[in-house]
Amino acid sequence: MKNSILTVFAAAMLITGCKKSESTAADSRSIDSAITKNDSAMPSNTTTSSDSLSDQDKKFANTAAKGGMMEVMLGQLAETNASHPVVKALGQMMVNDHTKANDELKQWASKAGYTLPSAPDADQQKKYDDLKAKKGAEFDRKYTELMVDDHREDIEVFKKEGAEGRETSLKSFANNTLPTLEHHLKESEKAKNVVK
Repeated sequence: MKNSILTVFAAAMLITGCKKSESTAADSRSIDSAITKNDSAMPSNTTTSSDSLSDQDKKFANTAAKGGMMEVMLGQLAETNASHPVVKALGQMMVNDHTKANDELKQWASKAGYTLPSAPDADQQKKYDDLKAKKGAEFDRKYTELMVDDHREDIEVFKKEGAEGRETSLKSFANNTLPTLEHHLKESEKAKNVVK
């Protein structure tokens, strides 16, 4: 009796498995057909592979990752090297906000299977090294100038991705981060005026 129950169960599992395979193959063929006919047939919430990212999306992701790391590094310097409390507070805000944005970008990259840069580029590293050598009022002036210039550039880069990017989640990240960058620019300009 026990053997006959196991035999019936095994047969049922085998039949179910075969039907599932046929169904999956048919579903796969219909999806391939829809993609061939019209790329917009794919739902926008599907996971993106890094191979399907546009050059604009890749360039943006790389720029945002390197820039975000740089903002955190510079902010940490401001917390220790700045003399003015407004500049120290600006540095802390940069560390907090850009760490959060960096984490969001890393989550996107993980889902998309995209490898982000792991360090700032040579030009950014030079800016960091130059700023690291400064202290007090000289640091305050240079840091606030850098923050104003960097955030003006960042805003343009993020606006461009929001308008021209193709990967939906990355465009959303750009558009959702933009108000924070605009706030950073205003705060950087205020701090720059304070330490003139």
